[in-house]
Amino acid sequence: MPDSRAAPQESLLDASLGTTQENVGTSSLTDGQTLSKEPLSHALKLSTPEKVKDAQLNPPEEALWTTRADGRVRLRIDPICSQTPRTVHQMFSTTLDKYGDLSAMGFKRQGTWEHISYTQYYLLARKAAKGFLKLGLERAHSVAILAFNSPEWFFSAVGAVFGGGIITGIYTTSSPEACQYIAYDCRANIIVVDTQKQLEKILKIRKHLPHLKAVVIYREAPPMRMPSVYTMEELMELGNEVPEEALDVIIKAQKPNQCCALVYTSGTTGNPKGVMLSQDNITWTARYGSQAGDIQPAEIQQEVVVSYLPLSHIAAQIYDLWTGIQWGAQVCFAEPDALKGSLVNTLREVEPTSHMGVPRVWEKIMERIQEVAAQSGFIRRKMLLWAMSVTLEQNLTCPSSDLKPFTTRLADYLVLAKVRQALGFAKCQKNFYGAAPMTAETQHFFLGLNIRLYAGYGLSETSGPHFMSSPYNYRLYSSGKVVPGCQVKLVNEDAEGIGEICLWGRTIFMGYLNMEDKTCEAIDAEGWLHTGDTGRLDADGFLYITGRLKELIITAGGENVPPVPIEEAVKTELPIISNAMLIGDQRKFLSMLLTLKCTLDPDTFEPTDNLMEQAVEFCQRVGSKATTVSEVVGKKDEAVYQAIEEGIQRVNMNAAARPYHIQKWAILEKDFSISGGELGPTMKLKRLAVLEKYKDVIDSFYQEQRK
Repeated sequence: MPDSRAAPQESLLDASLGTTQENVGTSSLTDGQTLSKEPLSHALKLSTPEKVKDAQLNPPEEALWTTRADGRVRLRIDPICSQTPRTVHQMFSTTLDKYGDLSAMGFKRQGTWEHISYTQYYLLARKAAKGFLKLGLERAHSVAILAFNSPEWFFSAVGAVFGGGIITGIYTTSSPEACQYIAYDCRANIIVVDTQKQLEKILKIRKHLPHLKAVVIYREAPPMRMPSVYTMEELMELGNEVPEEALDVIIKAQKPNQCCALVYTSGTTGNPKGVMLSQDNITWTARYGSQAGDIQPAEIQQEVVVSYLPLSHIAAQIYDLWTGIQWGAQVCFAEPDALKGSLVNTLREVEPTSHMGVPRVWEKIMERIQEVAAQSGFIRRKMLLWAMSVTLEQNLTCPSSDLKPFTTRLADYLVLAKVRQALGFAKCQKNFYGAAPMTAETQHFFLGLNIRLYAGYGLSETSGPHFMSSPYNYRLYSSGKVVPGCQVKLVNEDAEGIGEICLWGRTIFMGYLNMEDKTCEAIDAEGWLHTGDTGRLDADGFLYITGRLKELIITAGGENVPPVPIEEAVKTELPIISNAMLIGDQRKFLSMLLTLKCTLDPDTFEPTDNLMEQAVEFCQRVGSKATTVSEVVGKKDEAVYQAIEEGIQRVNMNAAARPYHIQKWAILEKDFSISGGELGPTMKLKRLAVLEKYKDVIDSFYQEQRK
């Protein structure tokens, strides 16, 4: 293989094609590339009705699951879910026909926003596909991407699928060892990275990856010429050596019941599992899952979204990448430091029509607003509090009413509209969250700003959303209603109607790669996915998540205690608390680990020792002068500790029974974080990791009891 040639940083994207919003030929991503329109005729030929019909084949002998990357499954087509299966290429071909001239992607280069049309996007994906084939991509092997969200991530992903491969995302925060586990498991032929830092991880482990043939880097140049390391420009040039007809043969052979994407679970309960998603999983969910969330097709209104959450997670991948193609949305990419503070700037510039964030992102926005408000003048602070108070009351008492009282409309006009504009949400009609529970405090805060947060519920194993909320399907604290065409049932229901959530439909995954035992645990003999989550359904079909079976605490006395409601109650009662984790499995009583709300280092996103403004205010209210975590914990600040004890006693008073009481607690010296190992990539609490890391603290609760 030829050695890579170092290129100036500005030109790393310059040679990939040619664009503005309307015209081929003027974006830095496409400059210097020869983009023949010839492949467009191939797209039209490959999307004929006959080809769609061929793709429907669903031999009865095929099982509902497989653990082989090259396996096929029987699609869950039934009377309530009879839509024609489609491949990713067929979905894109339809989009090309409808929205070819529309802007597909927006990205910032040297301070200026540039755009790529859907026509150019398609041509880039084909070029990438041919480049991957030239580098040796084999059918049912992976192109792994270890990079922040970008146009290159998108067209590499689509190109991998066009080329007969499987797209596999790897979290950018992954250690070399974690990268090795995934790249080995998915049989990655090619790994795409964006920086020298990520390249170094792969170079460190490449000798342990027998299927790896090449590494492609695009955001930064490689530090030197290295065998089998290519720039993105070189990949695209290699693609010119593969005839269009050769790619067409591969595309034409693809079927909707074959795997095209691998999403690895976060590994909170062991090694990550490779969730295999079929082309039908992707195309069906991108269409019908998003429809349930009221995402609009571009001919009605072109949705504008900001891509910043990890694309290796199913939520961002289905929402940003695949749904974007389905409806002709414009996806604008945030800067890599989005979660360190630049996201708001991007939101202001782009003004999305639809936005998604994990609960921790919404909490950080809330905390930032609270900090700014606390530092504002008396009159401005009082105005905000008044406006939020009257708006929250209206939204809680008359949630579905379009007729707003004069005071509510005045509050919105004078105050809240300006806050939303400052956040970049002036045009945002739909704000979603998922991947973890959200506190009532956070939901109420945003309702006070006249921002409804619409919940979705699903897993990697359901291709993302299986339940969705929308402006027309909304109930506070619920995860919405089941996506039309999907099914749900609760098993082993208790007296309160709470049972394990089991799901069925076209969203259900193919199986775990190379893990037959885990697949059989998840999918029963009738094909129902057992989620391991518990919940209840109200009379109107709205789902309420109550916990997770694996998280359920069973005390030494045999009491079943779901931890999340108790943890949320503590955080609501005590606004100084950032994280609360309940302990008590096989123990005589419940205890709790607490962390305090602190500021984050703007460069590393690490928790600092400085308390947030809201936490400082709490300290002042209870008679403490503390402004740092160490002042509270190191000196065992009497006023703060007493206030926390009183708050926990109030939570205990509202508990269903004495076994649900928190009897002991401790404040940790540092808040939970991804780098600390307590949180996963989507800020989800890794309970087993916390139990192990703070074992001595936990043991001390119960050792004292034996004395």
